[in-house]
Amino acid sequence: MAQLSLSILSADFSALGETLKTAEAGGVDFIHMDVMDGRFVPNISFGPAVIGSLAGKTGLPFDVHLMVEEPGDAIERYVTANTEYVVVHCEACRHLDRVLRSIKSLGVKCGVALNPATHPAVLDYVLDYVDQILVMSVNPGFGGQSFIRGVLDKIKMYDAMRTEMDLRYKISVDGGVNLENLPDVVGAGADMLVVGSAALNSPDPLASLRSFREVADACTK
Repeated sequence: MAQLSLSILSADFSALGETLKTAEAGGVDFIHMDVMDGRFVPNISFGPAVIGSLAGKTGLPFDVHLMVEEPGDAIERYVTANTEYVVVHCEACRHLDRVLRSIKSLGVKCGVALNPATHPAVLDYVLDYVDQILVMSVNPGFGGQSFIRGVLDKIKMYDAMRTEMDLRYKISVDGGVNLENLPDVVGAGADMLVVGSAALNSPDPLASLRSFREVADACTK
């Protein structure tokens, strides 16, 4: 069954507690935390203080996506009681293997994200170690962008490699996922779908999330 991870990047930051309640009621599986440093991506979002303040306010696990330069220096600051995944960008890590092992040493699962133009082969030597591959379906930095359909082939490739190598990593997709393209994304092999502005910027975010849940479940029956 495809899992939904709600990105709070498009949420009202003055009412994040209410967003968490909406996520729970809408059938979301994870809260997706988009951390941006203004260097790796041309935007600044929030950091460990915000993530720490939300820990314990929900029973949902956190999927922390670090869009920052050299994230290995401060990974432990993003690990809370709710943190299940810490995901770093392969393009931002000088020593990717070391960073991934550092994440796991903190007792959480590790993931690697790659941008739309990054070749899938860049992860060949860590596939047997990662718990999640995050395929960016937009160029990272801002919410509300349109889905890049060319990444569907990348999702299919990672799905095929997972089967051929008998691996267990999850394939997550982040950027421009909506009710129209969701069936194609799941059909390509994605296990986790990051949903943000398509739900939170709708007139009724709760109803929108429930629609995402219904469509995702129907695609994976």
